[in-house]
Amino acid sequence: MDAFALLRLQIEWGADDALDDEPVVRLRETARPAPTTPALVQQRAEPRPAAEPPKASPAERALAAAAQANTLEELRAAIAAFDGCALRDTAGHLVFAEGDPSTGLLLIGEAPGAEEDRTGQVFAGPQGVLLDKMLASIHLTRADMLLTPLIPWRPPGGRPANASEIALCLPFLYRLIAITRPMRMVALGAAAAALLQAARRRRAQPDWIACPIQGTAETTPLLALPGLTGLTKNPLDRREAWAGLRLLRRTLDAG
Repeated sequence: MDAFALLRLQIEWGADDALDDEPVVRLRETARPAPTTPALVQQRAEPRPAAEPPKASPAERALAAAAQANTLEELRAAIAAFDGCALRDTAGHLVFAEGDPSTGLLLIGEAPGAEEDRTGQVFAGPQGVLLDKMLASIHLTRADMLLTPLIPWRPPGGRPANASEIALCLPFLYRLIAITRPMRMVALGAAAAALLQAARRRRAQPDWIACPIQGTAETTPLLALPGLTGLTKNPLDRREAWAGLRLLRRTLDAG
């Protein structure tokens, strides 16, 4: 059979593709040339910014600022620069300690009033006049002691200072006590409650209480008396205040 006849026969049988001389295994993968890739550019690792330390709370900043003061002048400057208490923004003046720290007697009043806020002087206005009369009744004057308010700024509208405001300002008062090292302290109203960390309990007879001083291992005798505001309204407060003043006089006379 010639080649033409064979071709016709294959067409009749349905063959329509030409075949190679050698069989082809189409399932076998042929070797492919490795792709040429551009050289990788080595990237320099950017240094990560150092994590910022957590910001100190206002209470922590108050403690740190107070601890750095070694004199009354430095303490006053630290209080004036402290911006962690909102009372500073609403008060007219900073009210700081006045008097003679060498006497060994510290008198601590309540939050500044309107006249104290206006003048920047401690125990000013009608309450200051009342205090002078009380001291004169036991032959004392302001020159015989150091006087300071519980907190250095007047709360808005003359409202009582709240617990958080007092706690925020206490480090400055404790530092004042640590710097001046009084032999005895007299605290009026809310000041006594704040220093003793408890509500002042009325007693039949006032007495000296060992008051712990924050930041030191020492205690200082403290005499708690009613606040000046209540003395004009409550007869029991006047009786207690007079008994406390007589105790103070006897203690000073005894040395």
